Amino acid sequence: MIYLDYAATSPMSPEALQAYCEVAQRYYGNSASLHDTGGQASYFIEQARALVAKKLGVSSDGVIFTGSGTEGNLLAILSVAMASQKGKHIITSQAEHTSVHAALNTLEKIGYEVTKLPLQENGCVNVAQLSEAIREDTALITIQHVNSEIGAIQPVTAIADIAKKANVFFHVDCVQSFCKLSTQSFCKQVDAMTISAHKIGGPKGCGAVYINPKIRVPALTPGVTHERGLRGGTLDTPAIVAFSAAIEAFQYELQHYEALRQYLRKNLPKSCRIIDSVEQLPNICGLLMERVEGQYVLLKLNEAGICISTGSACDIKSDSGTKAILSMGYTMEEARQFFRISFGQTTSFVEIDRLLAALSN
Repeated sequence: MIYLDYAATSPMSPEALQAYCEVAQRYYGNSASLHDTGGQASYFIEQARALVAKKLGVSSDGVIFTGSGTEGNLLAILSVAMASQKGKHIITSQAEHTSVHAALNTLEKIGYEVTKLPLQENGCVNVAQLSEAIREDTALITIQHVNSEIGAIQPVTAIADIAKKANVFFHVDCVQSFCKLSTQSFCKQVDAMTISAHKIGGPKGCGAVYINPKIRVPALTPGVTHERGLRGGTLDTPAIVAFSAAIEAFQYELQHYEALRQYLRKNLPKSCRIIDSVEQLPNICGLLMERVEGQYVLLKLNEAGICISTGSACDIKSDSGTKAILSMGYTMEEARQFFRISFGQTTSFVEIDRLLAALSN
């Protein structure tokens, strides 16, 4: 089996697996317990929290561990929006992750107004258009760092500057970009960031969100006591430590991924085309095949022992096509032709050759 769906999830790294098993066997205490075993678990969690904060370039006081990137987006967007005293207007893009739209749908039901900006033909939000969309009652801007369907890198540094000058809270979904792109150019100016473990070789069911500790965010479920009172439930110590081990072990080989992408582009069948953006995370390749639906491509490649996707795994039951390219102005027919190839650390040119042969067939 050839696995080319790393943007959906990645296998756990050996380092993360070893850390998970060791902690699960030896340090199984509840980190909230006051005895020594609980203290050991708490120590490891705080070490992991400090590592996550250092990687993001933020204060560890603002790092909150979650059960996933989806939960992180929900927690960050709902909490930060409700913490704003400016009003009930939010700006986002049409191409955000499903969890972002879910959070915004919830806010709309309680009186918030959401402006959803399209992507330009180059795959990015128009910064000038975003700036013009800001109103006196704008409470929050939420824009992803990297689009999970086409790999477009959004101009979050420029947006952070705009948000700061307008005194508007800014949340960035960094799930696809964490450990692959630096956050140093904007980490001090954003108010919230979301990350996830399983995109970089960590365990599924574990993520984190940074919320600026200077913001007095309301508890979504009042009365819970974990993670600054913002999230209930016993922390998964083995998963959190494995997450930190994955961070330390992960390497993003930019030149290798660029070479794989160029090789794929150069040798694609004439019926296929790759979708590019002005700035690109090269390991995520969105493609279209003329007159063939993406789901059919997925099924035929699966028969050939090759795993791909038709977009975000969280949108798998949607029949409306991919949000990203629809937002870029592609037709619904073209959106239904979309499929995604995403490379990982072990992806080889031999595997790309097998993919190309299967696509040609």
